Amino acid sequence: MPPRRPVRPPSLVFANSRGEILDLPDLYMAGSSCGRFALPEGDDLIELPAGSELFVLPGRLPAGINPATGEAEVLSANPHDGSTPQAVAAFMAPAHTLVYTAAYRTTAGAPVLPLFAYAAVGWHAGKFWVAGFRSDPDPRQDADRFNQKTINRRTAGMMKRLPANRLVQHLGRCCLSYGCPAARNFFLGRWEAPLPTSPVCNASCAGCISLQPSGCCPAAQERINFVPSPREIVEIAVPHLTAAKRAIVSFGQGCEGEPLLQAPTLEKAIRLMRGRTSRGTINLNSNAGLPAAVERLIDAGLDSIRVSLNSARPALHELYYRPRGFSLLDVRRSIILMKKAGRHVSLNYFILPGFTDDPDEYNALCELIETCGPDHIQLRNLNMDPEWYMRVVHHRPSGKPLGIRPWLDSLKTRFPRLRFGYFNPPLR
Repeated sequence: MPPRRPVRPPSLVFANSRGEILDLPDLYMAGSSCGRFALPEGDDLIELPAGSELFVLPGRLPAGINPATGEAEVLSANPHDGSTPQAVAAFMAPAHTLVYTAAYRTTAGAPVLPLFAYAAVGWHAGKFWVAGFRSDPDPRQDADRFNQKTINRRTAGMMKRLPANRLVQHLGRCCLSYGCPAARNFFLGRWEAPLPTSPVCNASCAGCISLQPSGCCPAAQERINFVPSPREIVEIAVPHLTAAKRAIVSFGQGCEGEPLLQAPTLEKAIRLMRGRTSRGTINLNSNAGLPAAVERLIDAGLDSIRVSLNSARPALHELYYRPRGFSLLDVRRSIILMKKAGRHVSLNYFILPGFTDDPDEYNALCELIETCGPDHIQLRNLNMDPEWYMRVVHHRPSGKPLGIRPWLDSLKTRFPRLRFGYFNPPLR
């Protein structure tokens, strides 16, 4: 069934001084594309997905569209009491990709926003509507697939059953303290299971969710502080691979650094896994900056790699990742090695309207796809303050953005064999 669309543009929403969210029928909602405000079209809008959250954006005045003129207007005063309003954004549930970020004007002294994605949101017919679309039908992280009582019981049971396995204890905290969907699915014995292994990294990503410098926005979760042994990894990976439906185990999670830095451990673990079962998919989520390590894991039996990529342009890639000892050229080499070995490659391509669909970025991505031949692009929203990101990468628009939906349509037409989604696909 196609998604429902609003019969008229949703109204602007804003927050009052008490953090209560109100709507203003006098203005339509607006979306932002790296500072360009626009009225989202009907096909750009879906009902706020279950499991999404609404955020109040401090120090940011909401912007909407005047229905009479079609022009953007900034709401500088709450029409009810004259106080200063605050912009509101939606953090969409997994498997959804944004089309516009929230539209606002940042005031002097406003704090940097936490590491989330900020979709434009409005109000119509008693519902919130967001500028985005469902980018993957896979239900593995849908809110209605999780029963907290069952999760609590199974997590506690496994942590008690394997008290000496440090990886199980770490994932238990990820599950119960941070609500990590991947950790939840692991303890529920289904789909994709996380295998974090690396407390260190060879990059200092501006938007790293597990480690941020003091004085910046806080990291979203705690990084693993040990390297699990191959035995600890295999003890939980093999049962998952042998029993779970559409089973995947993945090195490289948000709660760790770069797993390729632990290549000897991963290599041994993969060989042990494949010595016990041929079932399921062994995947690596990585910055792919160490092609020699990737080659070792290919030889061990790695099935797939998901390569994180903010930009297909070398200078902008370096500004975001701030790599130590590798470059985008090394990343491309890793992709090519995987493809020469007949393995699967996904690009974990960060989506930020106005940047991702910039003409120069689009052309650079097309060149990378043509040259390196990835199989799949995961449309992952950039979890970062959009204005901060643009400052980090020194973004200078090369022309009018294509628009996220036309950008995607163009890629699908140009590369008909390329697949698009949100999650790592099961291969076995």
